[in-house]
Amino acid sequence: MVNETLARRYAIAVASLAQERNAVDRVGEDLSAIAAAIGERGEIHDFFVAPVIERDQKERVLRNAFQGKVDEIALNTLLLLVRKRREGLLGAIVAQYRSLQLTARGVEMLRLTSARDLEEAEVESILAQLQRQYSKKFEVTRVVDPSVIGGVRILMGDRRIDATIAGRLEALARELSASN
Repeated sequence: MVNETLARRYAIAVASLAQERNAVDRVGEDLSAIAAAIGERGEIHDFFVAPVIERDQKERVLRNAFQGKVDEIALNTLLLLVRKRREGLLGAIVAQYRSLQLTARGVEMLRLTSARDLEEAEVESILAQLQRQYSKKFEVTRVVDPSVIGGVRILMGDRRIDATIAGRLEALARELSASN
């Protein structure tokens, strides 16, 4: 289980350093590229997170792979994670950093889940309503999940709007079990 609070602290520190050097976007792109190169599975990922591999060996490999190719702040963040044995936080730090970037631009992440791929007009209509209601702009991640049966589920930060058939059925089941 990744500690989101700790990942956010790292992301804030990295963003602060990047902002001081006017490299916020570059550092974000480089952190994303590093995380993509390491991946979530496979030999490279296994090497990166393996606790039995010496830290100095990992640092040497990572320096050879990334030095001169990514911003110094991104590389030093990666090396710090290795030194602190917190390699597993990389993906969460990248996600938190991206969230901070969007927030700085007045944009919030929004996850839109539906049973089928929605047409652009449908998505635009939903976004227009949300933008009016919350006075924010959103960056949308669309997810198709047939298990929702129909309707949409919207996640915006810690807010959840569930207008799916599956959500309504779950609510009905809870209601019925509570009344017995």
